[in-house]
Amino acid sequence: MLFARGLLYLSLLGVGLRAFSEQKSHWPRHRGDSALNGNSGQKIGSSLKLEWVFDAGEFLKSSVVVYEGVAFVGADTGIIHAVDVETGKEKWQYKTGLGIEAPPLVHEGTVYIGSTDGFLYALDAGNGKLKWKYETDGEIMGAANQANRPKSKDSVIVVGSYDNFVHCVDAKNGKVIWKFETQNYVNGVPTIYDDKHVVFGGCDSVLYVVNLENGTLGRSVEVEAPIAASVAVGDGVGYVGNMDRAVMAFDLETGKVVWNYRNKSFPYFSSPGLTEKHVLIGGRDKGLHCIKRISGKLEWRFAARGRIDSSPVIAEDKVVFGSMDGKIYLVSLQDGKEISSYEVGEAISSTPALAGGRIFVGCEDGKVYAFSTGRQK
Repeated sequence: MLFARGLLYLSLLGVGLRAFSEQKSHWPRHRGDSALNGNSGQKIGSSLKLEWVFDAGEFLKSSVVVYEGVAFVGADTGIIHAVDVETGKEKWQYKTGLGIEAPPLVHEGTVYIGSTDGFLYALDAGNGKLKWKYETDGEIMGAANQANRPKSKDSVIVVGSYDNFVHCVDAKNGKVIWKFETQNYVNGVPTIYDDKHVVFGGCDSVLYVVNLENGTLGRSVEVEAPIAASVAVGDGVGYVGNMDRAVMAFDLETGKVVWNYRNKSFPYFSSPGLTEKHVLIGGRDKGLHCIKRISGKLEWRFAARGRIDSSPVIAEDKVVFGSMDGKIYLVSLQDGKEISSYEVGEAISSTPALAGGRIFVGCEDGKVYAFSTGRQK
């Protein structure tokens, strides 16, 4: 059954990649799509040439997203910045109550971003004016996700909070539709599965599958340790790393463990990227792990000089990610060999954004770096 669903997923993934190619000038979500696969469907060159640097002024963990020629990023100052992708010049800014670590989400002309002040903000993407804000009772550390409820058909925003809840609110007015309570903090981005379910884990060491329409529990699975990142979903299987040295694959229909990958005794704070055949994830063992998607066996491991909390992004035959060693890397998807790297000098824990053949990444020195990648072969 799993194999049959796998064949169907490979077909659907091909359609998804074509859709990405058609929209390659945008990267409006933290991991590229609502299933958080981290797969851009883009083809980029083999070099890294710095085009511009934007100074956000403080420590920066929020990842960049790109929409209609503008890069959006949050900063520890509590400011969300909108930056022109061609010039690196700021177009507007909006200040929240406290620092921002969550990546933004852009959907239909609105920027949605959570802050450690506990609010989810909806801003006009063109001018930064506040449309509405929704209050949770805890810090928001992960990006929001957007979906359309299967029966009601309304557009909703789903976000986790340190108040132990996942919140679903109306995208137009911020009114709460449902809340789902867990037993501890929710760090990562809620994943949309099959346009019907919300999948997420948190610090209570449980993986949840919740009904998108009404927020009722569909299934919960006890996992080995707290989950600090997000779940990538494909073929009815959820893939996630945990803080107890394992990357796990779960059948979301049955709750059974498909495989359990252990390589070294270090935790995973990176979110997985998916291809047709592989799962890619960074580890605190300073390695980028390429795991066979069906068997859970190691294909290759790339060794950096610092831990890899940055979540990898796939660009056809290449993988892009940052490291705490202060470098942004391009490595070959085929064999894990380094193609190119650029040292910015300070730790990179955020996830790169790919749009229009460029790479945009935030660094813990408080700056956003934009790179061109040379000729695309």
